[in-house]
Amino acid sequence: MKKIASELEEIVNTFSKQIVSINESDFSLKPNPSKWSKKEVLGHLIDSAENNLRRFICSQYESQPPKIRYDQNFWVTANNYLSAPSNEVIENWKLINLKICRVLTQMDPQNYSKLCDTGKDAPNFHSIEWLADDYVKHLKHHLNQIIAGSFDIVYS
Repeated sequence: MKKIASELEEIVNTFSKQIVSINESDFSLKPNPSKWSKKEVLGHLIDSAENNLRRFICSQYESQPPKIRYDQNFWVTANNYLSAPSNEVIENWKLINLKICRVLTQMDPQNYSKLCDTGKDAPNFHSIEWLADDYVKHLKHHLNQIIAGSFDIVYS
């Protein structure tokens, strides 16, 4: 888990500096009405971080695997990232991920295998360790949408 947290911290520290240099018009441009802008993609990563942070924490102490669902389109719309100041979105993304790093780093290894249900229509159980690893892969996938070619990763 410490390796995952270390990789996440390095990515966040590197990319928060790169993302801040994207000009506002490019950052807020929607490729078409049904696609997210780069700013909304980063907003989605904030929402994903918030939901995963709950998974990483609640799964450690709940007596039954918690059910923590995430409706990404609803969250991005509800947070209205396009109207938020870009520096606020970038700083929020950085800070929530650094918080995740702290949680993962100090986690008792006996909790790595504890489960969380992420299913929408049917149960979908994953260990905290699997969720943390998948979280970093998901993050890289979306950072490639913000800064093309940043990672050599295929994520479905």
